[in-house]
Amino acid sequence: MSAEVTKEAVETVLDRARARSLLLTDCVDDTELIAQHSPLMSPLVWDLAHIGNQEELWLVRDVGGREPVRRDIDDMYDAFKHSRPTRPELPLLDPAESRQYIRTVRGKVLDVLADSNFDGKPLERSGFAFGMIAQHEQQHAESMLATHQLRSGPAALVATPAPAVRRKPLHDEVVVPAGPFVMGTDDEPWALDNERTAHQVYLGPYAIDRFPVTNGEFIEFIDDGGYSRPELWSRVGWRHRIDAKLTAPLFWERDGSTWWQRSFGTDKPVATRRPVVHVSYFEAEAYATWAGKRLPTEAEWEKAARWDPESGRSRRFPWGDDAPDETRANLGQRHLSPADAGAYPDGASAYGVQQLIGDVWEWTSSGFHPYPGFHAFPYREYSEVFFGGDYKMLRGGSFGTDSVACRGTFRNWDHPIRRQIFSGFRCARTLSGHV
Repeated sequence: MSAEVTKEAVETVLDRARARSLLLTDCVDDTELIAQHSPLMSPLVWDLAHIGNQEELWLVRDVGGREPVRRDIDDMYDAFKHSRPTRPELPLLDPAESRQYIRTVRGKVLDVLADSNFDGKPLERSGFAFGMIAQHEQQHAESMLATHQLRSGPAALVATPAPAVRRKPLHDEVVVPAGPFVMGTDDEPWALDNERTAHQVYLGPYAIDRFPVTNGEFIEFIDDGGYSRPELWSRVGWRHRIDAKLTAPLFWERDGSTWWQRSFGTDKPVATRRPVVHVSYFEAEAYATWAGKRLPTEAEWEKAARWDPESGRSRRFPWGDDAPDETRANLGQRHLSPADAGAYPDGASAYGVQQLIGDVWEWTSSGFHPYPGFHAFPYREYSEVFFGGDYKMLRGGSFGTDSVACRGTFRNWDHPIRRQIFSGFRCARTLSGHV
């Protein structure tokens, strides 16, 4: 979003989010919608009604001051009261009821939008509440996409081909000199609380991979015994590898000398030039050790992505302040997979680092902590209750992330064992001296 938010822009992102939610739920039958395809995920029909319930709570009732549509279901669709494995046991709205519910809520939301002046209390300024809800729906759409990847049965989604690589990429490192940069934001109108406030961070010199680690590079790690060498793994990572019987990225199987990958109901040979996806933090960490490197910190990732040393300012996106488009980043589940390394040269950062936005969420070595000056807004449960613990930060978005929920400051986090998410990584290396 730009600094000036218009009602037309708000309606566009709301419509785009709803079209995607309907696409992900209309492409399967009711049996598939009410099934739980993995204990890690909600039934798709829960996600659908939950999206509507959050929209009702924040936009219809809070911003709009309107009467509730379905106050009786608030508890059932409260994500903090019911964990994912238990949600199928609830008396959920059925698919038809869920669709009718979200239609009714959206109609009232559009009335609230028409009456809003994007002013008044902080929740309403610059259309923040509308932006928050659009981001929330798109985050659940990405979760629903992950559910589609976990479900068995034939393919239900259709993808367009990813762009061809114009020239053979150089899989090298980019040196980022020592110095300060501005991390986080104060002026992104729809930035969430954990992205604030903007603050200066000083980093020593380091090198970071130009591209995320590819499938082909990860196969080299496997072939060199990466999953059977405890010295490459952290103590807790090795214990998890043993307990979970990890031998390859999730959804991979070897047939003779060929690796195959299950992707949204279709089995295909692993595409060696694409960034590896569906790896845990522990697998990424072990690979980095094997490669003689390490994972970047969250600050190192953001400096490589946003800092422009010539202008002395942090950009909204690696390429500048303009919103993402199809020439710069692989977002919005257009291709249903990462694109080949080198497919988006127009999305390079000021340092020349590529594919920092889209393709795969990138694990960093940092835990989840607040920035200086943080205050919870508009509720503690979005960020504050997750600070600390074993969470690791992921940055940059994936091919399944929508542009409204992806920017240079956006922060994602998950447990280091997670693999069902669209997660990959790139490596970094500490340099000595003041490069």
